[in-house]
Amino acid sequence: MVRMLRCWLPRVKALVGLVVCCGMQMSSAHGGDWRDGGLKALNDRLDQWGVAFSAAYIGETLGNASGGIRRGAIYDGRVDLGVDIDLEKAVGWRGATFHGNVFQIHGQGLSRDYIGNLMLVSGIEALPSTRLYEFWIEQSLLDGRLFVKVGQQPSDTEFIDSKYDDIFVNSALGWPGITGVILPAGGPSPPLAVPGVRIKALLSDAFTAYLAVFNGSAGAQGPDDPQISNPHGLAFRVNDPPWVIGQLKYNYRVGASGLPGAITGGGWYHFEQFDDERWTAQGLSQADPLGTGEPAMRRGNRGLFAVYEQRLVFSTLDPAKGVGFFARASFSPSDRNLISFYLDGGIQVSGFSAARPDDRFGIAMTYARISDGARDLDRDVQRFTGIATPIRDFEAVFEATYVAMAAPGVAVQPVFQYVIHPGGGVVNPDDPTQTRRIKDAAVFGVRTTITF
Repeated sequence: MVRMLRCWLPRVKALVGLVVCCGMQMSSAHGGDWRDGGLKALNDRLDQWGVAFSAAYIGETLGNASGGIRRGAIYDGRVDLGVDIDLEKAVGWRGATFHGNVFQIHGQGLSRDYIGNLMLVSGIEALPSTRLYEFWIEQSLLDGRLFVKVGQQPSDTEFIDSKYDDIFVNSALGWPGITGVILPAGGPSPPLAVPGVRIKALLSDAFTAYLAVFNGSAGAQGPDDPQISNPHGLAFRVNDPPWVIGQLKYNYRVGASGLPGAITGGGWYHFEQFDDERWTAQGLSQADPLGTGEPAMRRGNRGLFAVYEQRLVFSTLDPAKGVGFFARASFSPSDRNLISFYLDGGIQVSGFSAARPDDRFGIAMTYARISDGARDLDRDVQRFTGIATPIRDFEAVFEATYVAMAAPGVAVQPVFQYVIHPGGGVVNPDDPTQTRRIKDAAVFGVRTTITF
């Protein structure tokens, strides 16, 4: 990795010099005025060098109308600035590409401040910060049959993913609710990516294999939120116990019309130590006043998962659109994880209106089962305290949303979510009797996405 960066650094300097030189030439040619084609000329020149910039803004107003910890509304937003470079065009590095992007995150979090649920209402909810997210190089080998990606990167864009879940706002309908809860720092997913190596192999027209090794956490061990211990995404941690994930994807077509579908199966293993959900190292319940309360440590963690996606109907307006269905399931050990089973699924519909060809809508549902270890601890709390505290069982979310293209590059998205058993059915922190759960929450909101 270090040798690669040393070899690449002089080429980057040369590219920056070319960009600066181009800017000076164009400023002179246009008298410092970027109107009348100046910006277009720069874009054309950058395209010749294989450089493409991108920018997007997501802003949303979300409100908890009933239930949760308390009613209220928030506004949050995220600016995403990115750059992609074809390194073969730019500096002669054949088969290589570079990608980097930065988040600027602002606003409150509805789940954090008003609901108390595990599967965040919004996939962009995070602590306010300006943060480097992705910073990686991908090398194509074997005539485009093998791809190796090295650098700071997320896992949610390729692993345990479906192309039909991209419309939804809830975080669990992107990176699955189970991995987002039980992995250290939530795993490599927004708002924190980690250094890693990913290998993608096109085994045939039908089969694609993926294998990745990531640093095990985006933040330092300890009580601090990883977003606080790694506030700007610049920690570049590489010494934590690793997280390894692999999957095999099978693509197929069915019926006379050739409806596309895919089945993915895989698993992961984390080499870190994990707290036992119920027992201490002395073999006593963590709720037992005679014990230390310190959880026993379990070596490693693992999970198995499957993804199914199927186009059900082609749109008569556009064969690339129609009705798509997805379902995902994942299992992990009950003794060391808050969630031991996760299931979600949904439908996305597009290409249904000639007048609005780019509009889409979708409905989906998630279910996260609280593990037996955590449930047994709740029973122990009841036994040792004599208080009829709730026994956690599951958290589920229903979402319905519609994406309306208000203008080129501008999408307005009303959304409704109903959160069942927030936190898995935990005690409402405002209940002095400690016997009442947080009530189910009804969430309404609007997200606006602007792509530049």
